Amino acid sequence: MVGCRLAGVWDKDVAEVIGMTEVLLAVGTRKGLFIGRRRGGGAWEFDESPYFNAQAVYSVAIDTRGSAPRLLAGGDSAHWGPSVFHSDDLGRTWTEPARPAVKFPQDTGASLERVWQLHPAAAEPDVVYAGTEPAALYRSEDRGESFTLVRPLWEHPTRSRWMPGGGGEGLHTILTDHRDPRAVTVAVSTAGVFRTGDGGASWAPSNSGVSAVFLPDPNPEFGQCVHKIARDAATPDRLYLQNHWGVYRSDDAGAHWTDIGEGLPSTFGFAVATHPRRGDTAYVFPITADSDRVPAGRRCRVFRTADAGRTWEPLTEGLPREDHYGTVLRDAMCTDDADPAGVYFGNRNGEVYASADDGDSWRQLASHLPDVLCVRAAVVG
Repeated sequence: MVGCRLAGVWDKDVAEVIGMTEVLLAVGTRKGLFIGRRRGGGAWEFDESPYFNAQAVYSVAIDTRGSAPRLLAGGDSAHWGPSVFHSDDLGRTWTEPARPAVKFPQDTGASLERVWQLHPAAAEPDVVYAGTEPAALYRSEDRGESFTLVRPLWEHPTRSRWMPGGGGEGLHTILTDHRDPRAVTVAVSTAGVFRTGDGGASWAPSNSGVSAVFLPDPNPEFGQCVHKIARDAATPDRLYLQNHWGVYRSDDAGAHWTDIGEGLPSTFGFAVATHPRRGDTAYVFPITADSDRVPAGRRCRVFRTADAGRTWEPLTEGLPREDHYGTVLRDAMCTDDADPAGVYFGNRNGEVYASADDGDSWRQLASHLPDVLCVRAAVVG
């Protein structure tokens, strides 16, 4: 459990010599960032104290593209405001730039509320994107130490009609394509999906087939409350989308969407994640309803599809059997790149669960944490 012991120093070269790997798990909560480490097939160990104590950590990225991993964290201090921190020693020490990494230009008339998303670009080694509230996209070319506003999206002609969702107007999802650095897909609550194919010079809504049941026109060009999108590992143009009511799949990089929610106990939810290598495989955590935000049927269940949403199976081995009320938020579910894949989720009960076998079985790693806002994991050694 968190706080029971301190993870010791780990040398990557030693790990490689003795054939062990290290998996790092970063858990952002409403009151700090908790970091766990697992070496080989051993037990999880968590650092004794949270980082960014009393700060809400809405976004975390583990960037493994360089010679050494870099961690990025979007902290939000009630006193000092939001900031982006980075660590080059697996989270043991952190650096905050002398000047704010993410800041709205004065002419926008906007101020930063929080950083919802940090995303290392798939095809550009030093590029990191950030998504913010108010809903904006920022681009960094120095691995997250400084960011520049992507103005064409900020100045999109539809922006004046974007409406904040229940959690605010946040750009919370960023997908890049390893085949083409110019292709970027984002999701905004509650403006929906927007895509660029020219590196951000122009953007178009991409919500065909996604419903907005709360609007007079349930099929608008934009205005959907998209909660999360994830990319298929084997078929890059295949995307999975968890909507505010509705689970969808696109086979053309988001140009069109098809409902794949049949077989789920509820199509409301926040999180969606994909297997790191296995195609057609995605995970969701159904919630009863927007008016009753607890696990569907009050049961703690992850649902997995292995056939691109044609069928779904509940994954419950090792999860609580009694009535459960822990809501999983949009960035609080992820997979790592281990083999077999690790699957992780945290909830608003302050619990963290992990699977080391693609989701077939689970164990609880932590309890009694503050609300879990985001979870990220990766092999780092």
